[in-house]
Amino acid sequence: CNLRCDYCDTRHAYDDGEEFSLDELVAYAENSGTRHVTITGGEPLLQKGALKLMTRLCDLGFDVTLETGGSESTAAVDPRVTRIIDFKTPDSGEQDQNHLENIHLLRKEDQVKFVISSQTDYDWALSLISEFEILDRCQVLMSPVTSKLEPTTLAQWILNDRLEIRFQLQLHKLLWPGEDRGR
Repeated sequence: CNLRCDYCDTRHAYDDGEEFSLDELVAYAENSGTRHVTITGGEPLLQKGALKLMTRLCDLGFDVTLETGGSESTAAVDPRVTRIIDFKTPDSGEQDQNHLENIHLLRKEDQVKFVISSQTDYDWALSLISEFEILDRCQVLMSPVTSKLEPTTLAQWILNDRLEIRFQLQLHKLLWPGEDRGR
């Protein structure tokens, strides 16, 4: 990953991983028993062949979702791919890396995600949502940083502001507490 968010829970993505050919990844997907594939990070758009992989999976009839950290342009992503853009908030330490031009490429089936650490992050996200009318473009997701913000606090802020925002929790933290990776 090219970002170093303060709250990162996948630090292994900085320099860990295995290389696979495009054909190996497609075969893995074909043998997985699922028809939905999510391409996620670190930052998948930095990976050689990621755009070709998404197109090839779409050509094979897979439903493909790209979850990107928002620092890279999504302009070249196959239009059949659903995009989830995780814009970085001030407390992440990576706010200046957001590629805001991606907002203009959003479609109804896409999503924008904000990981919230504090009231500052929440207010910043609301400002961006308002400035770019993101709720008119696509669905918005908010998730609290597990170690920094109580889920009930974020949920209450959203309810108090009567926002059409989807609240979510990091399921891997609930399913496998204390572990760096899901299974």
